[in-house]
Parts: sequence; C-alpha cells; structure tokens
Amino acid sequence: QVQLVESGGGLVQAGGSLRLSCAASGRTFYRMGWFRQAPGKEREFVAAITWAAGRTYYADSVKSRFTISRDNAKNTVYLQMNSLKPEDTAVYYCAAMNGGGDYRLGSDYSNWGQGTQVKVSS
Repeated sequence: QVQLVESGGGLVQAGGSLRLSCAASGRTFYRMGWFRQAPGKEREFVAAITWAAGRTYYADSVKSRFTISRDNAKNTVYLQMNSLKPEDTAVYYCAAMNGGGDYRLGSDYSNWGQGTQVKVSS
C-alpha cells in the first residue's frame, strides 16, 4: 500500500524557515510535488521534482525562496522554505505522479499525503 507521510510543518515568524518532509512508502514515482491550500482558496502548485533526473519546477511565488529536493536512499522528498511570508500560510500537501503529466495539475497526481499545516506570523 502506497503511503505519503508529510512532516515538518509548524508556526514560524515572517522571514523564518521551515523544512517539510514527505516519506513515500510502497514504491517510487516518476515525479513528486508539493501543493498548498490556504483557507478559502483553491489548492495551488508549489514545487515538483522528477525522481530519476532530479529536474525541479517552481511556482513563481516561491521561486528563489523554496527548494525541493529528494533523498533516493530514504525515498523522501523535502521542501526547504526560506524567507517565509504570511501569505505562505496554508496546509501543504505532498503528491506523487506515476508517469508523465502536467506537474502543475493536482489532478495528474495519483497519491496524496494527509497535509501539514504551515503558519507564518507577521
């Protein structure tokens, strides 16, 4: 059974940093992504990485502040978030894609984690 388990969320002041982790059990995937959903807003793409090549993709709103990476040995994907802003406050979800698809579309991902809350205070 495939499971994605996120961790690392929490409360941080603006300008601070957090690192989210997503441990995948059961198998590896073609691509892993991070999405977020703020209260009253739609879910949005944050970052993605292809597992084999390590190619990365970012939303414009987080580019240069967030870094996605993976650890093959641990089957874990990370999202390092620096220079956090209050508008980064959301529930962050890890997602996994089996094959080629649009990395920005949540509907192209087959498996999802339970989410981890990130709150950035001003």
